[in-house]
Amino acid sequence: MSEHVVDDRPRQSSDPAYRPHPRRWRILCVSLVVGFMSLLDVSIVNVAIPSMREGLHTSAATIQWVVSGYTLAFGLTLVAGGRLGDAYGRRRMMLIGLAGFTLASAAVGLAPNAALVVLARLLQGAFAGLLTPQNSGLIQQLFRGRERARAFGLFGLTVSVASATGPVIGGLIIALAGEEDGWRWLFLINVPIGLVAALAVLRMVPKRRPDPEPADHRIDVPGAVLLGLCVLCLLYPVVSVEGGERLPLLLLVGVPLFGWAFVAWERRTTSRGHPPLLDLRLLRTLPGYLNGLAIGALYFTGFTGLLLVISIHLQESLGLTALQAGLAIMPFAVGSAISAPLAGRFVSDAGRRLTVGALAVMIIGVVLVALLAPGRDPIWPWLLPTLLLTGLGAGAVVSPNLTLTLAEVPPRMGGAAGGALQTGQRIGASIGAALLVTVYQVTADSMSTDTALRAALLTGAGLVLLALAMAVRAMRQSTRAAT
Repeated sequence: MSEHVVDDRPRQSSDPAYRPHPRRWRILCVSLVVGFMSLLDVSIVNVAIPSMREGLHTSAATIQWVVSGYTLAFGLTLVAGGRLGDAYGRRRMMLIGLAGFTLASAAVGLAPNAALVVLARLLQGAFAGLLTPQNSGLIQQLFRGRERARAFGLFGLTVSVASATGPVIGGLIIALAGEEDGWRWLFLINVPIGLVAALAVLRMVPKRRPDPEPADHRIDVPGAVLLGLCVLCLLYPVVSVEGGERLPLLLLVGVPLFGWAFVAWERRTTSRGHPPLLDLRLLRTLPGYLNGLAIGALYFTGFTGLLLVISIHLQESLGLTALQAGLAIMPFAVGSAISAPLAGRFVSDAGRRLTVGALAVMIIGVVLVALLAPGRDPIWPWLLPTLLLTGLGAGAVVSPNLTLTLAEVPPRMGGAAGGALQTGQRIGASIGAALLVTVYQVTADSMSTDTALRAALLTGAGLVLLALAMAVRAMRQSTRAAT
């Protein structure tokens, strides 16, 4: 048996210094509200594209930057945001992130032209990247053992429900506020929510405890720049391809170059005794962390584009309103809401077997959607039950993967490690959305929109199948460790 292979099931705490915080569940609720708000803005604009084009009198390529620019900036700041939380406290970073996110949301909603909307969305995404890793960091800090698994189950529920209910909430707001300017309220609504959330953070989230010994809290700025350039060289071409540009694809050459430079710099930083942006020993000594990174990235590559292409098909091909399209996707959110907290309860006993089973159920659901829904009139009787099954599988993927991936990560590294995990998810989400929309559009141009929907969904199922292969590999490793 390899000495680096470990049982991936979460263990009870063996940390003698750990004392459960009496208000930890209330603190978690506040943290999840903040996380829901930042994650919701990834998907809420999916149904607002026609409304934004009309209201801003601009091109589809510009609107695509409004949608994808948020994800780009989000992915660039996640690891740095996690590391800042590790060094200076979750509470402080949540307040800074909330202030910036709220102001940027107001700027998007009030912007007089498309250029300022895009700029404000980039700022909004950057501050969301500061906020989101504090969720996983707080869970690592406040919970141990089975309680941590339950907490990650609730976080996984938040991720799934934010992704799936975004189109519903967006469609409802646009229906109430009107097609031309209704999209502005998708962002302005963040202002009162952000103010209330900031007050809750001030009241509930504890301040950082003073370190018993002097600690080196210097931030690895060169490492953050190198990692940011690597992510930029990957995400910018993806965002540009969605808008019809091809020249930025040349930037993909920078991905291995900056990736190599980042790894070399982090090793040098660690060898000199300085705190790195991301401790690469996590990848070498914790195989569960590396497996979880791969599973999360591959899952989000296949998952994110599924709901997007269904939304596009329902509106542009079948003529549904934004609200109707959002409601059609609602069974996915219902399924996720059922399975995510249950998965958090059982992952401590089931380990990676739960992830494998959930991914298999999700793939079956997606294949059934692809085979049964396109071309049906009406589409509802075929779409709703198959999306419910897909959601039941998907909801049981995110929270167990978070729990198992971060199970062995020390709490002092929880923010940066969680940020890296979510960076992989954002990269996967951007690539997957671009790929599936491209498959849909290319197939629709040469064949029918029904065939295009089927092709895009089966492509997504194939990507989730890769995540399943990684989960099976991780399960076999843990089985060998147990024997």
